[in-house]
Amino acid sequence: MINRTYICIDLKSFYASVECVERGLDPMTTNLVVADPERSEKTICLAITPSMKALGIKNRCRIFEIPEGVDYIIASPRMQKYIDYSAEIYAIYLRFVSRDDIHIYSIDEAFLDITEYLVTYHMNAKEMALMLMGEILREVGVRATCGIGTNLYLAKIALDITAKHAPDFIGVLDETTFRERLWDHKPLTDFWRIGKGTATTLERYGIKTMRQIAEMDEDFLYSLFGIDAELLIDHAFGREPVTIADIKAYKPKINCLSSGQVLMRDYLFEEGRLIVREMMDLLCLDLVDKELVTDSVTIYIGYSNALHVEPARGTAKLKKSTSADRIILPAVTALYDRIVDPKKPVRRINITCNHVSEDLEDATVQLSMFDSTTDDESSNRNLRVQKAVLDIKKKYGKNSILKGMNYSEAATTKDRNRQIGGHKSGE
Repeated sequence: MINRTYICIDLKSFYASVECVERGLDPMTTNLVVADPERSEKTICLAITPSMKALGIKNRCRIFEIPEGVDYIIASPRMQKYIDYSAEIYAIYLRFVSRDDIHIYSIDEAFLDITEYLVTYHMNAKEMALMLMGEILREVGVRATCGIGTNLYLAKIALDITAKHAPDFIGVLDETTFRERLWDHKPLTDFWRIGKGTATTLERYGIKTMRQIAEMDEDFLYSLFGIDAELLIDHAFGREPVTIADIKAYKPKINCLSSGQVLMRDYLFEEGRLIVREMMDLLCLDLVDKELVTDSVTIYIGYSNALHVEPARGTAKLKKSTSADRIILPAVTALYDRIVDPKKPVRRINITCNHVSEDLEDATVQLSMFDSTTDDESSNRNLRVQKAVLDIKKKYGKNSILKGMNYSEAATTKDRNRQIGGHKSGE
């Protein structure tokens, strides 16, 4: 088997760097935060520049947590601008590496399998990484950091832990150097895929390092984490069998489509129902646009943070797989009325369409003697209306055609249609 070489490239303080580039400023010396000034001082900064990090300010801080006396620029989020920059950087990768050897991990991070390209370009891994980082800086103005590893996991760890301490912002790891340098590294949460919950569970048994995970009895770890222990054990040794080719070939057995939002204030029961209907209406259009159907819908309703109570959850099962809003909306509305406490204000809403299928035959059923052909006729008419709405939105914009409920004072669809990922698109 060929020993592979991966690099993981991260765009340094990406959103903040883009805002600096747009202003002709150096993100390494400029104090700038990306945050929505129209929201309260509790709003989270989406990004801060390296110069602010050097002052000890945390990356995902809230505005009020920035110490008094620090002068800084507040840049309103422009998500479409960041997407455009990311696409431009992806185009740079494509000049040197096939799309088959690139895995986009996030808007500001990508894995590249450069194994076959090192001979072609007569470079070693670090030289190729520096070349790509240099092209990004020269053409786009954004600085990058890079991790190099013999598998995807080690490339990511080299980026997250070792690159930030290197003078050239490049970290390099193989299985041997991983154990030599990082087996006793703390805290465990610095390692990819180890969150606070996992770290807390491990610490309960005196496990605080990767070395201790590697030396722990495997059966005990499986008793704690189930099948997830396999990944934890492999990563403790610096092993990762999955390749970019594996990622691209993967097809999930079960698909879902979901939408969620955190409301800007506590909503009354009736207002929460309106938001659920708005969100479900858009999900139905999304199903139609993607030519998908669903057989059930799950809703999660989180109450006001001040209440400290368990959220409401429930699933509405449909008689047949469908994308028709005339069928799904009443079912989801009835579910909301059934599971949500009308006396408790609503703050968070998540809706998931389950068992989403591309097989449109799922959307048809055999009529019985008690069924009427008018049901099928109504469904076909409903589908034509939904497609017409989609055509208008695509041609004239998402807010070009709206329903009456979208004009209610508590409605959020109009504002959300002007956002990307819950933040201003900047258009």
